[in-house]
Amino acid sequence: MKTGVFALLCLLSKVGVVAVFAQSGAVTDATLFRVFLQDGQALVSYGEVALVGDRVIFSMPVSTPSVSQGSSTPLLQLVDLPLNRVDWPRTTRYAESARAAHYLTTRAVQDYARLTNEVAETLNEIARTEDSARRLAIVENARRRLAGWPADHYNFNYVEVQQLLAFLDEAIADLRAATGTARFNLNLVAAAAPLQPTEPLLAPPTLKEAIEQVLTAARWADSPTQRASLLAAALTGIERDAGTLPSDWTAAMAAAIRAEIALEVQVDRQYQLLSQTSLAQAATQARAADVRGIQRLLTQIAEKDKAFGAKRPDVVSALIESVQLHLDAARQLQLARDHFAMRASAFRRYRTSLRTTFEWFVALRSPLEDIRALAGSTPSTLEAIERLAGQILTSVSRIKPPDEMQPAHALLVSAAQLAQSAAGIRREAARTADISKAWDASSAAAGALMLSARGQTEIQMQLRFPQLPQ
Repeated sequence: MKTGVFALLCLLSKVGVVAVFAQSGAVTDATLFRVFLQDGQALVSYGEVALVGDRVIFSMPVSTPSVSQGSSTPLLQLVDLPLNRVDWPRTTRYAESARAAHYLTTRAVQDYARLTNEVAETLNEIARTEDSARRLAIVENARRRLAGWPADHYNFNYVEVQQLLAFLDEAIADLRAATGTARFNLNLVAAAAPLQPTEPLLAPPTLKEAIEQVLTAARWADSPTQRASLLAAALTGIERDAGTLPSDWTAAMAAAIRAEIALEVQVDRQYQLLSQTSLAQAATQARAADVRGIQRLLTQIAEKDKAFGAKRPDVVSALIESVQLHLDAARQLQLARDHFAMRASAFRRYRTSLRTTFEWFVALRSPLEDIRALAGSTPSTLEAIERLAGQILTSVSRIKPPDEMQPAHALLVSAAQLAQSAAGIRREAARTADISKAWDASSAAAGALMLSARGQTEIQMQLRFPQLPQ
């Protein structure tokens, strides 16, 4: 057993030297991922790709580090594409391959060296341990950790790990024989086969390819704002690094991008004008309860959008939603007007029956204001208030209001009752010279004034021909 441990330590020492030597050539460049579109085209992502809801978000390089004014990081442009335009399974497979490649060229050697050091320390511990059962447990734990390491580290040095596992298996067999254990734990033997990249890695893009990919992303973007941003970024990249790009390609591409930006601006203006004129027309038609007119307007919006090339679906969707709100308001207004027309004769009769009641409330206003202000009220004034309030109660009790007016009619009844109470309490306050009662009378008078005003206002609003709020 000690001879086997010595041989394994020699193997680990050899592997460790190779690991240290290999580490000196590690690559530290940033990981370039790819976003594959549904047509097979691939866009470069500088760093990880994020899936947020149904949106794919990533950063695209607009330049290359070698031409970015001495910077090791290229200029980046954030891209946000709908998931239905991306081949997400292929994108995720490529991401796994890119992560593996980045790990294998950066951290793998260091991690493997740490692993072999740990195994070597474990074997040294075995050599120092006399108890066979304890030594067996130590080796089995080391073997279990070693067997699981490749799967968690992209199968780096898979063959070397298998060699180490074979030595540990021999050591475990010897120790089991020494302890009299014949059964071998199969869980310690299983090892995964080497993983193969699911997507071949692509070469980093040239500056020209990076700019062309930004333009591709602009064509696939579903947001006009993002499309304009990507076009502007591509144009900025061309103008900044024109000296390193083919002159003919640079001139032609810059002209094409400027023309596309101008077209985007023109399209934005067309849709902005369509929205402004359509919303103004819809508001006017809604105030007139012109349901048919708004329905025709919706048809016209669809026709103009088609004529424009259907280039702003989000703008049109929001516009149609707003016009639909006006259509709903027009329908509601027309229904209210139809109802008003059916009830017009009952409303007219009710308004006529209240004419004298409203005049009495006007007559009550000034004396009630005096009670509220504690400004003084003569006995004859208090009698007049009680008499007018009584007449109002008698009058309104004989009137059967339309159903729509019942809440407001009840306010008039309450106002007359409070007016009577205000006069009675003020009389008692004057008789006893009690200021607290005078304030109670003030509160009752204020309530009578408020309820009478509110009741009359609500009745007037109900009697008015229905209109949309301004």
